[in-house]
Amino acid sequence: MAQTTYKNQSDVLVELFKEWRTFEAPPLIDGVPDYSQESFDARQAGYTVLREKLEGLPKEKWSVEAQVDWQLLWAEMNGYQFNYKVLKPWQRDPAFYKAIWTSKSDVPAHEGPTSHFVIELWQYNFPLNKEDRKKLISAIQRIPNFNQHAQKNLTGNAKDLWIAGIRDIENQSQVLNEMLLKSSIARDKKLALQIKAAKSSTDDLVAWLKKEAPKKNGPSGIGKEHYTWYQQNVHLVPLTWEDEVLLLKRELARAWSSLKLEEHRNRALPELLPADSKESYRTLAKNAAEELLEFLDQNEIVTVKKYFSSALEPHLGSYIPPETRNFFWITAHLDPKPLFSHFYHWFELERMLQEPHQNPIREKALLYNIFDSRNEGLATAVEEMFMHAGLYDQNPRAREIVYILIAQRAARGLGSLYAHANMMPMAEAGKIHSEYTPRGWMKTEKELLLFEQHLYLRQPGYGTSYITGKYLIEEMMMEVAQQNEANFSIKTFFDTLNRIGNIPVSLGRWEMTQDSSQLKALNNAYRPLD
Repeated sequence: MAQTTYKNQSDVLVELFKEWRTFEAPPLIDGVPDYSQESFDARQAGYTVLREKLEGLPKEKWSVEAQVDWQLLWAEMNGYQFNYKVLKPWQRDPAFYKAIWTSKSDVPAHEGPTSHFVIELWQYNFPLNKEDRKKLISAIQRIPNFNQHAQKNLTGNAKDLWIAGIRDIENQSQVLNEMLLKSSIARDKKLALQIKAAKSSTDDLVAWLKKEAPKKNGPSGIGKEHYTWYQQNVHLVPLTWEDEVLLLKRELARAWSSLKLEEHRNRALPELLPADSKESYRTLAKNAAEELLEFLDQNEIVTVKKYFSSALEPHLGSYIPPETRNFFWITAHLDPKPLFSHFYHWFELERMLQEPHQNPIREKALLYNIFDSRNEGLATAVEEMFMHAGLYDQNPRAREIVYILIAQRAARGLGSLYAHANMMPMAEAGKIHSEYTPRGWMKTEKELLLFEQHLYLRQPGYGTSYITGKYLIEEMMMEVAQQNEANFSIKTFFDTLNRIGNIPVSLGRWEMTQDSSQLKALNNAYRPLD
C-alpha cells in the first residue's frame, strides 16, 4: 500500500514538475530566449499559479521521498524568483550571453548562470554528418540575434561582473575563429558563412561591452542578507553568510596546520618529484587511476561499477611543462590520486547515463546549480576521506597534497564570501585565494585564478560549496553512524548517497536519517524575498 501511495504522490508532483520546467524556459523571440524585463514581468502571474499549486499540495501526509521531491521544486521556484528579483544575470552578467561551450562540465550542469540557448560544441564530431551539420547551422545562425538581445538587456551596473565577463565573449570569438580553420568547415560555404556572421556579431558585442565598461561603477556582490537567503532557500544549505566565513576560516587553519604536521612527520622521506616527460606522466596517471579504483573496490569503500574506469580514463590528463601548469596539474604531476579522487565527479555523471534515476525529478540536473553542495561537496570530501581510509599508506607524502587542496578551496571560498558581501572587489578576493594557497601554487598560472573567482561571483554559494558541502556530508556521516554505530558501513553509506541522487546534502540527510529537523528549521525561517 505504501508503495502505491508514493506512486500516486509522485505522479502528482511529476506532473507539476514538468509543467514547472516548461514554464521556466523563457519564450522565444527572434529564435532566441527572451530575457527582457517586460517578458519576466509578464510571466509573474504564471509563476504565481505554479507556486500556489505547489504550496497547496498536502505534502505533510507524504512519504519522506515524496516530501524531499517537493522541496526540490520549492527550491527551484525560489531560485527563479531570486534570479528575477536579485541576481538578474541577463542584466548584470555579460558572461551569461556566452552561447558556445567547448567542453562538458564535470557536474550535472554547466557551472554558473547559463542561458537556455547553449551550443554544446563538444558533442559534435568533425567532419559533421548531415544531421549534425543541419543542427549546428541552425544553432550558429541564431548567435547574432542573441548578441543583439544582449546589448538591449545588459542594463546592469555590476563593475566586476561586467569587466570579467568581456573575456568570456572574447573567448567565444576565438572559438568561432578556430572553427573556421577546420578544413571540413572551410570547404562548407554555408556553414562557414554562418560562423563568420556569428563571429562578427560576437566581436561587435565585445566592442560594445568595452565601450560601456568605463560607465560601470556598482557592486557585483549580492550582500550578506541576500547571500544567506539564497543559500538557505535555494541551495538548501543550512548556514548563514557568517556561518560560512567561520567554517572556511576553520578549514583553512586546519588545512595549513595539518599540512605542516604532515611535512614534519614526513621530513625524513624523500620529496615527491614531478613527472618530467610525456611518458613518465602517462605511466604515473595510468597507475594512479588503477590504484584508486582497486583501493575503492578492495577496501569496500563504494561499489565500483564497470563504467568507473571508462568514465575516468578520458580525464587522466597529459604532461604539461612546469611553466604552464596550473594549481591542479601541479598536484597531478606529483601524485594524481588526490585529483583523481575529486574526479568522483565523472563516476556520478556516467551513473546518470548508465543508471538514470527512475524519478524524473532527480534524473537530470537541478536548476540554478542547486546540486553544488552535493556534487562539489562530495568530490572534495572524498579526497580526505579516501586518505584517512588508507589510500596513501604506501606514499605518505601525497597526504600533503590533500591538505594543500583543502587549503586552496577554503581560501578561494573565503575570498568569494567577502566579494559577495561587497567588502572587497573580485581582484582582492583573488589575492586571498592566491596568498593563502600553500607553496605559492596559485601564483603559477593566473587564468585559473581569474576563472574561479569570476565564476564564484557569478554564482553565489558555488565558491564555498566545496567546503560547506564537505562539512555537511561529514555531518551526515556522523548522524547516520550515530543511529546504528555498531553496524555502520562506509560502503553502504556511499552506495546509499549515490542511489539518492544529486540533491542537496540537507535533503540527502533527511532521507538517510529520517530526521527532518534541518529542513524544518529552514522552512520555518523562510520569509518571502524582498
